[in-house]
Amino acid sequence: MSSTEYNYDEQGQFFPFFILTLASLVTLPLTYTLLKPSNDLENTAPRIKSDFRPQHGDIIQKQKQKLLRKERRLKRIFTVIGGYALMAWMVYLIIVTARSTPKIWDPYEILGISRTWKITAPRIKSDFRPQHGDIIQKQKQKLLRKERRLKRIFTVIGGYALMAWMVYLIIVTARSTPKIWDPYEILGISRSASEKAISRHFKRLSRQFHPDKIRPDPAKNQTIESLNNHFVELTKAYKALTDEEIRNNYIQYGHPDGKQSFSIGIALPKFIVTEGNGKYVLLVYGLLLGVLLPYIVGKWWYGTQRYTKEKVLVASAGNIFREYKDDLVGGGIINALSSGEEYKQMLRDEKAESGLAKVEKKILSDEDSAAPGTTLSAKDRKVLADLESASRRKALALLWAYLGRVELDDPVLNEEKFGVAPTAFTLNDSFSSIALAFGSLQPILGSFHMAQHLIQAIRPGGSPLLQLPYFTPQIVRSIEGEHSRSRMSISQYMALSEQRRRKLSVGKGLLSEQQYASAVSVAQQIPVLDVSKSFFKVVGERVVTPSSLVQLIVKARFIPPGSTNIPEVNERDLEDIDPDEDDVGANKSSAINENGKEDSENHIQPPLAHAPYFARDHSPRWYIFLADSMQGRMAVPPFTFTTFDKPIFDKDGKPTFNVQTLKMQFQAPPQVGKFLFSLYVVCDSYIGFDTVSEITLEVEDLAKAAALEEEDDISEPDEDSIAGQMQALKTGTAPPKRKIAKKQAGDSSEDDESNTDGDADDTSETDTETDTDGE
Repeated sequence: MSSTEYNYDEQGQFFPFFILTLASLVTLPLTYTLLKPSNDLENTAPRIKSDFRPQHGDIIQKQKQKLLRKERRLKRIFTVIGGYALMAWMVYLIIVTARSTPKIWDPYEILGISRTWKITAPRIKSDFRPQHGDIIQKQKQKLLRKERRLKRIFTVIGGYALMAWMVYLIIVTARSTPKIWDPYEILGISRSASEKAISRHFKRLSRQFHPDKIRPDPAKNQTIESLNNHFVELTKAYKALTDEEIRNNYIQYGHPDGKQSFSIGIALPKFIVTEGNGKYVLLVYGLLLGVLLPYIVGKWWYGTQRYTKEKVLVASAGNIFREYKDDLVGGGIINALSSGEEYKQMLRDEKAESGLAKVEKKILSDEDSAAPGTTLSAKDRKVLADLESASRRKALALLWAYLGRVELDDPVLNEEKFGVAPTAFTLNDSFSSIALAFGSLQPILGSFHMAQHLIQAIRPGGSPLLQLPYFTPQIVRSIEGEHSRSRMSISQYMALSEQRRRKLSVGKGLLSEQQYASAVSVAQQIPVLDVSKSFFKVVGERVVTPSSLVQLIVKARFIPPGSTNIPEVNERDLEDIDPDEDDVGANKSSAINENGKEDSENHIQPPLAHAPYFARDHSPRWYIFLADSMQGRMAVPPFTFTTFDKPIFDKDGKPTFNVQTLKMQFQAPPQVGKFLFSLYVVCDSYIGFDTVSEITLEVEDLAKAAALEEEDDISEPDEDSIAGQMQALKTGTAPPKRKIAKKQAGDSSEDDESNTDGDADDTSETDTETDTDGE
């Protein structure tokens, strides 16, 4: 009679495999996401070489470390460690646990018959260290800690720990191997033995192992019962091979007695169903499925709903939206940024009031104002005084203190001062998105310029020279002139003769020779994008037609301030040749090298922004957009460029002056005519290097485009014709191959003898040129 029995894995033979598999499904993917190199531009870009260390550099570095800690994936790390530990434990159990081997009734074994018989951004070099550089570094570390994925780290650690435990159990647990009942093996005969041979062999075994013929041997631990059982097995094996009915049972069920009872093993430890443990198992299930799983899903869901795509709280974006005005610039934008909810979390409870009066006294005092642009205007003072929220008021005061590089004489306040800037920079991205949605040019430019001021720690209206290491308002005033109202840019400063520049900068109360050399070195490493040429074109067309997809092509070079021996621009580098029709990468940015071939070397990063006061590494971004200056409106939204197609600096850190090709695509106006735009090129990391130029988009009628195409078909002789050969002898170059004209209705279907290749000289000469030629 057959029966079925369910057995839990009391000896740990099978459940380690199950747990190991589950732990692997969680731990291994988390390990990949944890160890995968970051593609953030700040982690891959070079750096500007400088030995400058700002005041409070330790605080700035601390803030950077704080951001790094936020970025660390600690939860994921701990999960991975736990996962591997569990996996190791399971492997250990697999190895050390003894496996029970269910024995299957086998007549071969009983009769003693043999079975062999038949039947996976450098930095700008500088030695400058700002005041409180340790605080700045501390803030960087704080931001890094926030960005660390701690939960994922813990999950990965736990997953690997669980996997390791399961592997251990798998290794140490002894295995039970099911054995098939084999009459030939029981009888010890060959599978090819005949029925007579089996009968003779069984008679010999009967005379030897019959209970009446044999006596128990205590030395072999034999008993009468074991001898009887052995003879019964021999008899079953014999009948399974000779008796027709019993043989059918053996063939059908694998045993002469018919269907046998069997057990089903469950790969779970037995203590789960042990009496008294049920309530604890239910509690664990309830916690996992009723608490932990909803918590994780809910936290992920509501966390994503709380933030915008700029990684700003939705509430902060709403506050900034309410502060937005079409004429908002400078101090107005700073005030709008201070409304972020992030500052309420940063300056909660007693932090909002602590030191507020001291900060306000410092920033409202005129004793630090050695140059224009370092003091608050009357309007900004009034805005600060009218704020009622203590946290927002302190955030705004700290922002003004940071932008003015005001010494607060308090370690805690200095740390908070450097901590508000990275948050303001993120909030400024949200303000830029809002400004772009409204389309007014003034706040859009204001948001881009505010990014520059936040990165360089300079108040709106401050001198661009303050971006250089060791430069103070007093030194800047000495260089620009005591009563000068105009600002000198870094390019203008570096354009001065060496003798004149040194005379203005070095001396008592000014820079030392070493500080001057460091400042000049940093200036010569700043990547300044200089536009050489810009034009419009439509790929494959001679003119721009209404509503066509037009490309704005900008040819530019990186020329650092103070560069000498700048080579002339190769005219071929300023061309943009249409690709072949079968070119898959036709829409990709390309440039022409000196051999006349296209370079496809992409993703060259400029050095990280030289920003010693900003408690976060930042890779520069360039915004290129078109605007209608007459109406003060955005015409074509900005295109952002963070990488380029050719090297900017060589291995020695010297500029290459390569011509970079920047392409932007948008839809042309539906009307025919000439459209005048202002082309803006703005870098978000450096002050004083923006460029604005006029550019005209001429949209032609479709009829003119068709006429030009027909003219193309007959304007040039075929290179195989006599006229073509005469032209080749005259000019020294072969004429371009002609295009096949589009067949009109009713045209002959005969083959045209003209060449079918595209026009090799279909270049930017057919495009609308501008007045932005450099040099």
